[in-house]
Amino acid sequence: MAHNARLDHRNPLVLDTHELGRRPGALQRLSRSVPAPKDLGLKGVVGVPEGAPVELEIRLESVMEGVLVTGTARARAEGECVRCLEPLRLDLEADFQEMFSYPDADDRGRVSAEPGDDAEDDEDMLFVEDGLIDLESTLRDAVVLALPMQPVCQEDCPGLCSECGVRLADDPDHHHDAVDIRWAALQGLADSLRDGEKDETSGADASADEKQEK
Repeated sequence: MAHNARLDHRNPLVLDTHELGRRPGALQRLSRSVPAPKDLGLKGVVGVPEGAPVELEIRLESVMEGVLVTGTARARAEGECVRCLEPLRLDLEADFQEMFSYPDADDRGRVSAEPGDDAEDDEDMLFVEDGLIDLESTLRDAVVLALPMQPVCQEDCPGLCSECGVRLADDPDHHHDAVDIRWAALQGLADSLRDGEKDETSGADASADEKQEK
């Protein structure tokens, strides 16, 4: 994350750390409800709908090199059962911890002569920007890790019938009579012969009726 980006303090996921005053050991606790950002979760599988409330319990701790953020996010996720394809909802609780570094400090908390000079080291780091930190990427990572990769409506969901697609949980006794494919062709031939015999019988009966009329 580039640390020259400007953060918007009006964004509910942007936190103000000015109260900590860069005093190592200083603590700040926050509780807030924020609307879920777009695509919060596993896209196309399960996630928190955009705008749905996300309850946050957060602790900000000032350390030498930056601000350590520890917290828990709680929300209601929605998705689709991977077995029976029915809609589902589940309560989500995601814990997270992230270090937001001061742009002008190294890993020992010392002021750097040329902050941000090593782009490779900065690539995976998050920074405090003018006393503000953006929690969105941290929240996204935590939610993805907390969500099931293959959500199910219930642990023992039997899924769908492989032959007709009916939801098996709605019809526990559902089944299809098994047909031995080795006999399927013979059964078809037998049906054809029976149909032929019926046609011949019908033809004979018709001839007899015609004779009687004469």
